[in-house]
Order: sequence, then structure tokens, then C-alpha cells
Amino acid sequence: MKKLSYLLLIFAFTQVHAQKDFQGMAVYESKTQPPKFEGMRAGNRDITPEMQKSMEERMKQMLEKTFILNFDKTASIYKEEEKLETPGQQGGFRVMMSSMMGGGGTFYKDVKAKSYTVDKEFMGKEFLVVDSLPKLNWKLEQETKQIGGYNCFKASAVKEASKTDFRNFRPKNNDKKDEAKKTSGETKTNFEDNFEIPKEITVTAWYTPEIPVNQGPENYWGLPGLILEVNDGKTVILCSKIVLNAKEKAEIKPSKKGKVVSQKEYDETVIKKMEEFREMSRGRTSGPAMPMGR
Repeated sequence: MKKLSYLLLIFAFTQVHAQKDFQGMAVYESKTQPPKFEGMRAGNRDITPEMQKSMEERMKQMLEKTFILNFDKTASIYKEEEKLETPGQQGGFRVMMSSMMGGGGTFYKDVKAKSYTVDKEFMGKEFLVVDSLPKLNWKLEQETKQIGGYNCFKASAVKEASKTDFRNFRPKNNDKKDEAKKTSGETKTNFEDNFEIPKEITVTAWYTPEIPVNQGPENYWGLPGLILEVNDGKTVILCSKIVLNAKEKAEIKPSKKGKVVSQKEYDETVIKKMEEFREMSRGRTSGPAMPMGR
């Protein structure tokens, strides 16, 4: 009897210790449908078919990213996989655009404290956004499917669309486009005239109870299992690889670089700059045509 009690005690201790040291790594592939530039203008010039093809190809490359999520029972870090920059690519502009397309910086989530920390670089300045995790009212559904050998369940939620995330831009419907053309008296429009940001976005997620952690990519969390896929109608984030309890443990800690601001303060800074750029762009468009370089 004493021997059995001893074995049960050892087993219980092993289980608690295993939970304490539990850690996993998941690789996610993020793809966003690039916008169409047909019938638009760049400054005071029409976008030619050649320019359109080049711009859409560049945008496609910028909107295809690989992320690594390292997680334990209560916290995680989500970071874009580092890649070699293309020769001649503008580093500062790339960092800014990456930040506005879901990349850039290290996203730290503490699901126990229900908070997150992410470092962002915008217009040459470093920010440390610290705020509460968004609470999504997930609707758990019975539909299932397999992702990478894991049994997954479907869940859906409606969330507020971020105005500082370029991936949330949606094409305006034809009626609005036609009305804009009639008002301006033009058949060609600028980029911002063809797109809008909705107030809310419906999100579909697939999670696996086989990995019982309250984690997922980006700021997604709150389901009874690791989220392996997220689809908001335009962006799909899909897990392609999972490694559990590897010998080498990742350091799961928040970044400390940058000026500490709330998400609202950071968004207000970005929106203000975007509006300034928009006014400058409209000023150039309405002014006299600039001579093209030879």
C-alpha cells in the first residue's frame, strides 16, 4: 500500500512538473488577398497594365508572411520569421509597411493577466504598445476538420476592425464606386477612393483541444485549445508545423524597447500620419501635372 501511494505521489509530481515546463512552437503561414489596382491613379498618372502587374506582385509578396509562435501554459511570443532583404529594398519603409500588415515586432500575450505587449516601429520612432487582450465572444460550433493530423473544432466571432491594419481594407461596392466617379467627374480614382475599412469583421477559427492552451496567432486567444487556423474573409493564417516540448526552450518574455503607449494612443498617431499623407497626395493630384523624368 505504501509503495502504491509512493508511486502515485511520484506520478502526480511528474505531471505537475511537466505542465510547469510545457512549451510548444507553431509555425503559421499568413496570406492576404492583395488589392486590385485596375482603373486607379498614382498621383497625377494613370496606372498602366505593366505598373498594375508590378504593384500587385510586390503587394502579394508583402502580404505573404511566415510567423513563429512560441507558447507555454500562460504566455506566448509571436514574431515574423526573419528573411534576407531584397537588394535595394528600403529598410525603413519595409518596416513601416510590415507593421501595418500584421508583421514587425514581437507580439507577447499573457492570457493569465489578459494583457499583451508589442513593439512597433513607425515613421522612425519605436513604440511599445501595452494593453488588455481583446475579448472575443467566440461561438463554439460542432463542425470539425483535421489540420496537420490534429482534430480541430470550428469557432466564430465578430470583432472590431483595426483602422491601422492595412489588411482590413475592403473594396467598396459598385454603387459607391459609381457614385464617387459621378461626384468627381472622373473615370479614374485614387487608391483610397476604391477601398474602405468596415466597422466589424467576422472571424472563423479552428482550434484543437489536443493542445489544451489558450493561445493562437496574433492577438487571437480564448478558445479551449491552440488555434491552428484563422480566416477573416481576406486574410488566412494557417499553422504548418507544431513542435511540442523541444529540448531547447525559447525565452517567452515581452519586449521592453520603445515608448510605452496604449493601443488607442498608437492608433491615433498612425491615423494622424495617414491623414497627413492623404492630404498631401490629394494636393499633388489636384495640382498641375509634374513633368516626368527622362
